[in-house]
Amino acid sequence: MPQFPRICILGGGSAGWMTAAALATKFPNAGGEITLIESEQIGTVGVGEATLPHIRFFNQALGIDEPTFMKTTKATFKLGIEFCDWGKRGDRYIHPFGDYGFPVDELDFHQAWLKLHQAGKAHRIDDYSFPILAAQEDRFKIPEGDVNEVGSNFGYAYQFDSSLYAKFLRSFSEARGVKRVEGRVVDIGLGATTGHVETLSLEDGSKVEADLFVDCSGFRGVLIEQTLETGYEDWSEWLPCNRAVAIPCESKGELSPYTRATARTAGWQWRIPLQHRTGNGHVYCSEFISDDEAIAQLLDNLEGAQLADPNQLYFKTGRRKKFWNRNVVSIGLSAGFLEPLESTSIHLIQEGITTLIELFPSAGIEALDVDEYNRRMGLNFERVRDFLLLHYIATQRDDSEMWRHFRALKLPDSLDERLQAWLSRGHIPAYEFGVFLPPSWLAVMLGQNLMPTDYDPRLDRYEMDELHQRLETIRTQTADAVRATPTQAEFLAQYGAASRSPRAKAAS
Repeated sequence: MPQFPRICILGGGSAGWMTAAALATKFPNAGGEITLIESEQIGTVGVGEATLPHIRFFNQALGIDEPTFMKTTKATFKLGIEFCDWGKRGDRYIHPFGDYGFPVDELDFHQAWLKLHQAGKAHRIDDYSFPILAAQEDRFKIPEGDVNEVGSNFGYAYQFDSSLYAKFLRSFSEARGVKRVEGRVVDIGLGATTGHVETLSLEDGSKVEADLFVDCSGFRGVLIEQTLETGYEDWSEWLPCNRAVAIPCESKGELSPYTRATARTAGWQWRIPLQHRTGNGHVYCSEFISDDEAIAQLLDNLEGAQLADPNQLYFKTGRRKKFWNRNVVSIGLSAGFLEPLESTSIHLIQEGITTLIELFPSAGIEALDVDEYNRRMGLNFERVRDFLLLHYIATQRDDSEMWRHFRALKLPDSLDERLQAWLSRGHIPAYEFGVFLPPSWLAVMLGQNLMPTDYDPRLDRYEMDELHQRLETIRTQTADAVRATPTQAEFLAQYGAASRSPRAKAAS
């Protein structure tokens, strides 16, 4: 392999163009060594529209101007995810992108809240979270100033049109030397001694040679699976939903700065408000509902007029047994699929890209780097799996066959251990690798009625009245900060990020 490898990315979409943009930015003199092959005939899945806060740092690392990006992709801001009917019918809570309150000296805020809650002296834990209260009021601002002050200790993400994001990054990448080739791959040449992919032959007779291939070909896994037969680790035992249908509709009401996931009888429905439309989808298990019933259920729950025909998707939850095999790295759907309940699809793309850059084979592929890549990505996928499964098993619902299935499910040891630590003493172990920090686990477990039997005994050195006053100060300051925050529609207009005249209501 030469000093800087020739790179071929197979497949466009968000995964392909995010990879191209990141590599061309990180290695600015290598743009001419990066080729991306995609076919307009094949197209992309193109329904992933909700993200996690990490996407901001990806865009910032590329030097992308936020208002321009948002206007181009018709994006809205996102402060969290609202979950409806998950613990039991009628329940509603928000998983915020931020912590609750502030620590009590060296002790976690939620431990103080648990002590007061057991004594009947605490408000909803939501009342100590700026992003939750702001989301409920359709308000938004960018956090700034001291992170130890109310209204500054939170993150945010985006809700955008993923097809527009891919086009945006294509222009960005091509301006930095990435070569795009239109065509369908008809033959793949392997090295006789190494077994490495060496050439991709296209329908028009041309060939693309490279030293490192990134497979962004979607569910098909053209290189990682169809060619190298890497194998797939099936997680349907724990996450049995295997189909989805997506339908955009006209927007109604305010621009909500959050994604909504509503539990249904055999799966769940998403709602993602963009500036120009609302994205909707129904993720479900075909064992418990037919395709026609799933589509009808989604159509019955749209907020506005349907804007396109249903887009039907079929998948199997799980991951490749190796994400990096020989000289092929799989990123995006080719690496695996976990349902988008917590908006992790684009984040896992980002993790794959970031880890590849950290372990980049500039002087040749080393087995230690390949093993480390596979280890890290395996942990990322496994921990997302456990977090998604938490939503299904932390439930009191037994009103349908699917919910009864989850009530009787044997959990992975990794998830069972975390649940026991929480239920016994309110403890949430932190991960070295894994996207979801303790506040995220806290939001779901409390939101779905999993209450610990005890709290950290170190809180007993504080008088109840002192703890109550500390929390009351935080609650009052949080409510005041939210009242002073503009609506999202107003902020988009002020920020220069609105793609059209906003629907605004005055902040009060």
